[in-house]
Amino acid sequence: MNNNILPGPVEAVDIQRYLPHRYPFLLIDRVLSMQLEPEKRLIGMKNITINEPFFEGHFPGNPVMPGVLMIEAMAQAAGMLAHLDAEVEGKVGELYYLVKVDNARFSQVVVPGDQLILDVIQKRIMRRMGQYECQALVGEKRVASCELLCAGKQA
Repeated sequence: MNNNILPGPVEAVDIQRYLPHRYPFLLIDRVLSMQLEPEKRLIGMKNITINEPFFEGHFPGNPVMPGVLMIEAMAQAAGMLAHLDAEVEGKVGELYYLVKVDNARFSQVVVPGDQLILDVIQKRIMRRMGQYECQALVGEKRVASCELLCAGKQA
């Protein structure tokens, strides 16, 4: 059985149907895959380009993606997982808010030209709160990781 429920990638235009974020704060360009079993998991992607507005000040002459934006990108991937899962189950998606970040770790800088792969696993859902284990990779190397707690609220 194929646990990848997406017939193809979910592109940025379609992502905007699920997430309220817009430029310059939409930090997921594509959903590459999603699975429901043995665990709910989503793989997303963010292309890091030199024209990102945050590079103007972080840092001039040595552009580095801020860690807090890597966490936000992982949170948006978690939101996409929640929305797509709700859609598969025939439910109306909620608006998800980031409630808590635990165990954030950054192990390598992310620079223009990198492709950030966002790997999100849903650990549990309880009382409209979702707990997610997240990591961001460049190539095969983990550059950031964290645990997120998100709360759902009807839009």
